[in-house]
Amino acid sequence: MTFSQNQLSRRNLIKLSAGVVSGALVTSAIGSNLTTPKPAIAQNNSELTPDEALKNLLDGNQRFVQSKRQNPHQDFGRLQEVAKGQKPFAAILGCADSRFPSEIVFDQGLGDLFVCRVAGNVATPEEIGSLEFGTLVLGAKVLMVIGHERCGAVEATIKGAQVPGQIASLIDAIKPAVSRAKDLPGDALENTCKANIALQVERLKTSPVISELITAGKLKVVGGYYDLDTGTVTMVS
Repeated sequence: MTFSQNQLSRRNLIKLSAGVVSGALVTSAIGSNLTTPKPAIAQNNSELTPDEALKNLLDGNQRFVQSKRQNPHQDFGRLQEVAKGQKPFAAILGCADSRFPSEIVFDQGLGDLFVCRVAGNVATPEEIGSLEFGTLVLGAKVLMVIGHERCGAVEATIKGAQVPGQIASLIDAIKPAVSRAKDLPGDALENTCKANIALQVERLKTSPVISELITAGKLKVVGGYYDLDTGTVTMVS
């Protein structure tokens, strides 16, 4: 074989290889479009009533407690979907305690919950403003204040702990709950935790934005108590 023939053969081989690779890429792309499911359309929270939104939360908690989690909306398709915008069906004001991750205990996923977390689950002006945004602008249908069993911030408030820095502002926000619960029978810490939940619900309802949504039937504000030992969320009136 001469040099020119060898060169020609090599050129043909390169062209053939390029054609094979190109064809494989095209086939792969077509196959991907045919076999890869498109991201599911997010449930439009405008179609939910506040009662239905609350039921979604509590049903998810039951799945969590019963070890039947579905882990919805946690794949890459959902990630891409909500990157374009969010319409959470529920808003949460929860304690910052590391043992209460809202998406896990309510069996929800990306874009489902608008969550604010702060020690003692207190409704500070910043938290209220955030939740006004989550309900008025983003359209969450239920707003749940979640306190939990053996809350350290509530216990410190009951004991009158002397604390440094801005921790004192949290204790000041919880103090009225201590007064409310002091004459109740039963466990003082549990009673105060529940009284604090009810107190923060009341504070949220003083927001003109939130109260108007409630009056219009577009929002329900409720309290929930999380049991650290069982994972169960029970309603607090």
